[in-house]
Amino acid sequence: MSEFHPMQLNRRTFLSRTGVGLGSAALGSLLARDGFSATKSTGGVAGQPGLPNLPQKVKRVIFLCMAGGPSHLETFDYKPKLAEMNGKPFPTSYTEGQPIAQLQGKELKCLGSIAKFNKHGANGQEISEYLPWHAKMADDICIVRSMVTEQINHDPAHTFMNTGTAISGRPSMGAWVNYGIGCETDELPGFVVMSSVGGRNPQPIASRQWASGFLPSRYQGVEFSSTGDPVYYVRNPNGVNTSQQRHLVDAISQLNQRNQATAGDPEISSRIAAYEMAFRMQMSVPELTDMSDEPQHILDMYGAKPGDGSFASNCLLARRLAERGVRFIHLYHRGWDHHGGLSKYMDICSGLTDKPTYALLTDLKQRGMLEDTLIVWGGEFGRTPMSQTGKGDIGRDHHIKGFSMWLAGGPIKGGTTYGATDDLGYHAVDNVVHVRDLHATMLHLLGIDHEHFSVKFQGLDMRLTGVEPARVVEDIIA
Repeated sequence: MSEFHPMQLNRRTFLSRTGVGLGSAALGSLLARDGFSATKSTGGVAGQPGLPNLPQKVKRVIFLCMAGGPSHLETFDYKPKLAEMNGKPFPTSYTEGQPIAQLQGKELKCLGSIAKFNKHGANGQEISEYLPWHAKMADDICIVRSMVTEQINHDPAHTFMNTGTAISGRPSMGAWVNYGIGCETDELPGFVVMSSVGGRNPQPIASRQWASGFLPSRYQGVEFSSTGDPVYYVRNPNGVNTSQQRHLVDAISQLNQRNQATAGDPEISSRIAAYEMAFRMQMSVPELTDMSDEPQHILDMYGAKPGDGSFASNCLLARRLAERGVRFIHLYHRGWDHHGGLSKYMDICSGLTDKPTYALLTDLKQRGMLEDTLIVWGGEFGRTPMSQTGKGDIGRDHHIKGFSMWLAGGPIKGGTTYGATDDLGYHAVDNVVHVRDLHATMLHLLGIDHEHFSVKFQGLDMRLTGVEPARVVEDIIA
């Protein structure tokens, strides 16, 4: 064990008392210049030497998380056989020995889809009438109907989707990406998170879902508030001008550098970078969130009222973040936990997210940005093909053995459907895609070979895709 240096404690105490005016959220920023050279093309921050180590087919990721778990059976996976068996006992051969969240030990009855499905696009993508705006982009999205995950409750399922493991304290996928290949801006964080609410029982999302884990803290995601100032204390206090703020940052940086030379604590370098990022964000964030330069037809396309905290406004802000070089943008919409009131809350959640999702994809496409952006849409798991009685109406329980997500952008084969669940929508049976496969594919498109992207931690070579087999889903890539 290394000898404790008394200045380390004093330094942390000093920083905790002096950092409030610079934006506490920015102190966790993943951007740093120390130890990394700026990329020549963008002036941003480069990643690790030797990365990307594959052809880079997309530059950024926008992950649209429908938190709570949308039902694949009311969105993208119509099952005629399940409709025929509606109300009948669910075959025990499907469920025997299988984990079920709230329906465990109860009488299980089939619940056919409450949605009507139609075919859309050149290849006849089957999309529910709950998603009329998705139908308009049928030729742009690849629907994966064979997703599986390993965690059946919300928080561990989010942790698994975001980090590749249910073990808390591991780096999130956005942190991994920014650690690996850096970002394209030094004016904003390279990993930004925003959330909106609307629907049934919005589950809380813990900040550790975008944490940096054992990676340096500068790589963690920065949460932007959907209302008011996106980052607390981003504006100068009354009586403090930019010159005075710059002087303060420089003075603290000099003190930190002297302490770094003595203590050798790598987190001091992260803290120096965080102060610098906080200062730059005081310039860049107000411009980012000033929507006065957006034409009315763009606001109307999204259905956005800037600053209202909606998914629509967050989607518009995501496009603006992408334009400015942010590498990983994660939007959560909380409200898809439909144990009851399935019809009512499918209406609400789809109404709040369907059109803005279409607008984001369309906006990126018309700006020439979809070709180098990967969009991922989905929840932490799906819902059961068995009914659950909730307050006011029927619902569906959590389900991990087969659910749907979609991808679009870059070289993703739009207008296609990949994989399948069985006749009742219970098990993924054809071209099964595990969450680890999704991560491997995402990294591959960003130019990273997941098998050769690891960090030594506690004596092990840790990877986002873990030690279990993971594959790049080549069939969905043109």
